[in-house]
Amino acid sequence: MKIFIPTPLRPFAGSQSSIETDAPTIAAALDQLTSSHPDLKKHLFTPEGKVRAFVNLYLNDEDIRYLPEKEATAVRPTDTLSIIPSIAGGLPPRQ
Repeated sequence: MKIFIPTPLRPFAGSQSSIETDAPTIAAALDQLTSSHPDLKKHLFTPEGKVRAFVNLYLNDEDIRYLPEKEATAVRPTDTLSIIPSIAGGLPPRQ
């Protein structure tokens, strides 16, 4: 499967915009990704090993938080996983 790396995290993934992986599940794909690029781990996971709250993962454009098996969801070689970090901000306060 192909994992798409967002621009802010590319310096921690060898400047690559995407990475191919051969894994049976989303969790295994993320394990392979962070094994190949260990600096990504602290940006994607808490010290307890959970996906950080501000990191959104989409399997083929579907938010994995709403999949029945979440990170344990099986994947196929043709699937894509997009990592989308939440961005804080918004409109400035009215004056």
